[in-house]
Amino acid sequence: MKLKLGLPKGSLQQNTFELFAKAGIRIYSGSDREYRPVCNDPNIEITLIRAQEIPKYVENGVFDAGITGYDWICETNAKVKEICELIYAKSGFRKVRWVLAVYKNSNINSVKQLEGKRIATELVNFTRRYLAKKKVKAGVEFSWGATEVKVPDLVDAIVELTETGSSLKANNLKIIDELLLSSTRLIANRDAVNNQWKCEKIENLAILLKGALAAEEMVGLKFNLEKRNMNKILTLLPALKEPTISNLTNPDWVAMEIILKEDEVKEIIPKLKKTGAQGIIEYPLNKVIR
Repeated sequence: MKLKLGLPKGSLQQNTFELFAKAGIRIYSGSDREYRPVCNDPNIEITLIRAQEIPKYVENGVFDAGITGYDWICETNAKVKEICELIYAKSGFRKVRWVLAVYKNSNINSVKQLEGKRIATELVNFTRRYLAKKKVKAGVEFSWGATEVKVPDLVDAIVELTETGSSLKANNLKIIDELLLSSTRLIANRDAVNNQWKCEKIENLAILLKGALAAEEMVGLKFNLEKRNMNKILTLLPALKEPTISNLTNPDWVAMEIILKEDEVKEIIPKLKKTGAQGIIEYPLNKVIR
């Protein structure tokens, strides 16, 4: 039996491959044009496809599971099972906003003022549902890209993806409403979740992926210290839990191992050294299972 997995082709592809590698699943792709790469797990069958299409193919059973954005789940209104959220900004898995924007000098300041106007977006279906809830009748057209430049000459407003809003400001646009906050999700087909083998495989995958993301900001630290300095050093350590302490052949010394945030290391190591720690080793982590 194989788990059929849909992964995003495009901007998230490289980040996804790197995340899977840290999770222990190495994906081998011969070229940018390859859509069915192999991996080191013989029970996983991967297909690369645009993230926008993954929800509908998970819903209809072409894929058992997939990685896509919450925005595309909403856009397709797909009936899928959301397994977990994947967030870590430094790895490209960050929260993003879909906003309604107009020309900065426009006298339009609310969605109500878009009655009878035109809106361009890639998130067509969701935008239409949003307008219906607001009881606003406006034309919504699909945008193939370069959406920001269409205001004000081609359309009256856009619904566009943004992180900080800086790109919109650079294109002389102002935000008048936020429609959706989106993040990357691991989703599954409902029938696959009811299959014992597939369900366990998907849940195991979620544990590994979340562990790999958690490890992105963590490092391990090992060092030796005299027992008489132990209490002093323990007050310096922001460990996830109690540090691991091992006896050495010298009965007056112990070895200590901790996990901490990477940005804390530059402050901790000098303090450890000054407090008598020796043989300090810092090492990267692939996974942290909380």
